Amino acid sequence: MPIYAYRCAECGHQDEHLQKMSADALTVCPACNAPKYEKCVTAAGFQLKGSGWYQTDFKGGKTAASSE
Repeated sequence: MPIYAYRCAECGHQDEHLQKMSADALTVCPACNAPKYEKCVTAAGFQLKGSGWYQTDFKGGKTAASSE
């Protein structure tokens, strides 16, 4: 389940919530009960580094059937 960051436009309270992707977004701030609790855009929690699987595994275009 992904972690979503929320921020209240009324009081500025920020928090992270673990929610299912199919769950409705939270709208009420837990700190001040204002209906202005909104999702924030955040960076991904991982980075892809290195030469990558495409360059190292499939660069020649060879498949199992054509290599025999």
